[in-house]
Amino acid sequence: MDIFTFQDLTGEFSVLDVVIVMVLSFVLSAFIGWIYKQTHRGTSYTQSFVFTLVINGMVVALVMMIVGSNIARAFSLIGALSIIRFRNAVKETRDVGFIFFSMAVGMAVGTKFYFLAVVAAVVISMMILLMTRFNWFAREMASQILRVQVPNSVPFDKLFDSPFLKYTTSSELISVDSVHSGMLTELTYSIGMKKSSLIQEFISEIKNLNGNNKVTLIAGYNNTDL
Repeated sequence: MDIFTFQDLTGEFSVLDVVIVMVLSFVLSAFIGWIYKQTHRGTSYTQSFVFTLVINGMVVALVMMIVGSNIARAFSLIGALSIIRFRNAVKETRDVGFIFFSMAVGMAVGTKFYFLAVVAAVVISMMILLMTRFNWFAREMASQILRVQVPNSVPFDKLFDSPFLKYTTSSELISVDSVHSGMLTELTYSIGMKKSSLIQEFISEIKNLNGNNKVTLIAGYNNTDL
């Protein structure tokens, strides 16, 4: 046996097969990326993540073509891919869903289930658009985070009861921290405003009670990535 000979297995696929898989996986993955962009809420959107979705779908399709029905290749790829470690934390749980979405579509295309890949991509995307359009599963009352700094000499137990009763539907003290080298105390509340139009008046009353120290209201807490 000539140890210097090698066999190129690329011939198992026709040029048309490769072109269809690569082009279709790109089109469907780009479509998934567009759906992600249109339905994203919050401040953590990054262009690089959408690029990753597109690349992920194409690479998975390629991997499925390589594996085919060969069990030995499948175990070899599992062993090779197991050494990869991802250090970046996923900021939103829905991002994980989109990652698996692009992977599943890539797997379907790579195994030549073209019709299944197209139908699944369209149907799932329509469901995502529908849930986003009608704001399914959203809480009726949005909560806000209020951070107030008060002097250490001021008792804060019932200091803000009056504005809370007037402007909010609910209020709960979450944490008490010492700031500015112990000169001030920072109070963190979870509150629900009665009307968003009264935020300015609410903050003004809070500042009158805390000695005009710093007051921070995170009004979009439910839709903001902290």
